[in-house]
Amino acid sequence: MPPSRLDAVYRSILLTKFFTKGWGNPDNLRRIFKFRKVVSNREACYNLISRDYPITITKDEKWSDCHVVEGQFESPFEKNLPGIMPEEAKTAYFQMILPKEWSSKKIRPMCLHLAGTGDHYFWRRRNLVAKPLLKESGIGSILLENPFYGLRKPKDQIRSSLHNVSDIFIMGGCLIMESIVILNWCEQQGYGPLGLTGLSMGGHMASLAATNWPKPIPLVPCLSWSTASPVFTQGVMSASINWALLESQYFENKEYQNDLAKMVKIIDQDEAFLAGQHFAKHFPASMKRFRKIQSEGIEDVNNNQIVSYNGNGTTEKQQIAEETAAAKLFPLNLLSSRFRNPQQETLKGVCLLPVSKHPLFSDKKWREHEALQFMRGIMDECTHLQNFERPVDTELIIAVCARDDAYVPRDDCIGLEQIWPGAEIRFVDAGHVSAYLLYQKMFRQTIAEAFQRYLKKYPMDNDES
Repeated sequence: MPPSRLDAVYRSILLTKFFTKGWGNPDNLRRIFKFRKVVSNREACYNLISRDYPITITKDEKWSDCHVVEGQFESPFEKNLPGIMPEEAKTAYFQMILPKEWSSKKIRPMCLHLAGTGDHYFWRRRNLVAKPLLKESGIGSILLENPFYGLRKPKDQIRSSLHNVSDIFIMGGCLIMESIVILNWCEQQGYGPLGLTGLSMGGHMASLAATNWPKPIPLVPCLSWSTASPVFTQGVMSASINWALLESQYFENKEYQNDLAKMVKIIDQDEAFLAGQHFAKHFPASMKRFRKIQSEGIEDVNNNQIVSYNGNGTTEKQQIAEETAAAKLFPLNLLSSRFRNPQQETLKGVCLLPVSKHPLFSDKKWREHEALQFMRGIMDECTHLQNFERPVDTELIIAVCARDDAYVPRDDCIGLEQIWPGAEIRFVDAGHVSAYLLYQKMFRQTIAEAFQRYLKKYPMDNDES
């Protein structure tokens, strides 16, 4: 089905603009890329944080329908990568929603909820998810404030408008490490089993956090997928980015092109699979375009002769059996990877497939847009789940996705079920916005089911019920 039109309309009326100051300091990006390799190693990351990391409780109140506890602590991200975070973001804040009395002294389930885009403070998650989840299933909640949001928002930042692309990676690194702090503390306080969830960006952040927890943990990512790359390069949010600014910075500062571009890698599905999927999806337009290319001089693909993009139309013979076989089936895929400008050592490739036009650029311009490719590369580098370790028990993962999601495109991404065999993927017939509005109860029921799976697989003694 086509992407949701409601998603596009809703996004178009929002005022939020992203990355208004550009990519961010190249030195900061370099440090983040290097630290990502540490964070993606579960043992290394977990051991950076002491089990008794200090937390300060600032509020403990009994409300009419629940017990509310609030606390704060210094983000361990600042300790390990000092000087990158804005001052306001360095302190992490959380709110707990607990029952007035637990029905069991032994089993006290607690779920950590990470916030989606634009979810400032705690009220939205508290009222839409945490309180109903407590009433329906007896599961307590911890709501962690995102860096750059709410109490952690820099004074000069407007709403959710992150200034730099690097800010989204700082946010992710913070939430991964801060989740470890909170989960360790929950264990010490006698809570369990522990779980992770989130909606949209919060779902993806929860997935990243789960990769670094060294024990089985229920995980329910909602309305997210395997990487944030398509969100910012293909989805409707891409129209909220000042691409002209990013492009100018990219070409004006050679550090982006020469150093940083070499530190990242775009992660795709198998090229032949993607080419076949794309060729079939756009047939007969794919065949029509191929014939047009043939008529312009590219006629010898099946004879191991492939035109090299060097500006003068010369051909170069390739004696690679594997590529020849792929070319016979889907020659355009081969051409798209071979048509490169030898003068430019960047991530750019000229795509000849009849792909959908990016909303911001003309058909020709967006295909050659290096800033877009660089964005895709750095997003994959820092957010693609394949760059992180597999959660300890993938059978405790239930992902809920919107079939017609225009915010989180899935077509050109490796699926969660491929990265995490054993995980269950469920789809709702909705777009991103309509799923958020209509399926909150289903999200809560799925969280409860994931906790039930945990208790069935890893029984906890319940001496009092």
